[in-house]
Amino acid sequence: MSIARAGVTRSKPQIQVSRTGVSAARPLVLKTALPLDQILLGDCVAEINRLPAESIDLIFADPPYNLQLENALSRPDQSLVDAVDDDWDKFASFADYDKFTREWLTAVRRVMKPDATIFVIGSYHNIFRVGSILQDLGFWILNDIVWRKANPMPNFRGRRFTNAHETMIWATKNAAGKNYTFNYEALKAGNEDCQVRSDWLLPICTGGERLKDENGRKTHPTQKPESLLTRVILSASNKGDVVLDPFFGSGTTGAVARRLGRSFIGTERDPIYAKAARARIEAVVPLPDNAIAIAPTKRSEPRVAFASVVEAGHLAPGSVLTDEKRRHSAVVRADGAIALGHIVGSIHKMGALAQGLPACNGWTFWHVERDGKLEAIDAFRTIMRATMRDAGE
Repeated sequence: MSIARAGVTRSKPQIQVSRTGVSAARPLVLKTALPLDQILLGDCVAEINRLPAESIDLIFADPPYNLQLENALSRPDQSLVDAVDDDWDKFASFADYDKFTREWLTAVRRVMKPDATIFVIGSYHNIFRVGSILQDLGFWILNDIVWRKANPMPNFRGRRFTNAHETMIWATKNAAGKNYTFNYEALKAGNEDCQVRSDWLLPICTGGERLKDENGRKTHPTQKPESLLTRVILSASNKGDVVLDPFFGSGTTGAVARRLGRSFIGTERDPIYAKAARARIEAVVPLPDNAIAIAPTKRSEPRVAFASVVEAGHLAPGSVLTDEKRRHSAVVRADGAIALGHIVGSIHKMGALAQGLPACNGWTFWHVERDGKLEAIDAFRTIMRATMRDAGE
């Protein structure tokens, strides 16, 4: 969460921030090239409006939360809590905050590619308002993701539940964005072959990862952990993609993007934050290609017809197929269809019919016995694909 927004005057003397935004009288000038791997110092709406339309692959936004803190927070021993009380997080009213939210969401929506996606993170103070405005502007919500903090700050007053999570909304530009990036199989492989859930248990930013100034104080009050941005970027982008962060703050998005072989663009109003972020990112060593390359998915691999498997001699006509529990059996025909009793059809239709289901993946349902063991016929499709790749090289 950073201060890249229009309309707040900071109380800190070394930084002057005003909510002037872009003058209506000033003509809009669009840049012709993307300022890759740069931090654009200025109002986020003004800077994003200068970017080319439909040029961004992924957006991570950590906007001001509008925490509405009226008084200093203290612990039971009367020591002060280092809370977010900066002027950039203060708005005169909910209407003022909603106006600001519409402005920056409208700006980022214009620069999103047709199949780009956006992650917006927030707390209970703002995320419901942001979600409503996202939908009003035409975004299509894919998931709400709960970042469950492994080490949350306690509730010192003991008057509420401990705030142990934040919420991220993941959305496409509109309902037509069907071909968005989601590296499902890579995420699943790294999660013990289980689907990654929408509740992420990750620690908050602490220790050596936390940026501090020369006096040992936090450089930024809401620095996000790199583990959170790593999961976001790995899940919804590919090597070489461009990630935009409108509220760049301490530069976590840029640091992770650089490490993972993505380009970044950040907008930030506070020169102190931008300077710290720049130094942080310059120290990052990008990972080698073999550590970040996304393995090809089954959907991206060439289509193989079952008839091709038969024609190549991997399965002879007359072979008997069965399911893994040997409840059903079918006979392979010379034309690439299979016969389930007197009914003939594809491996998929016959698999669905055998189970009384509307659909079935015949490649994984049907098996053949080899050396006393059942083997899924999908193994033959894998062999065929390998042969096709070798022939193309």
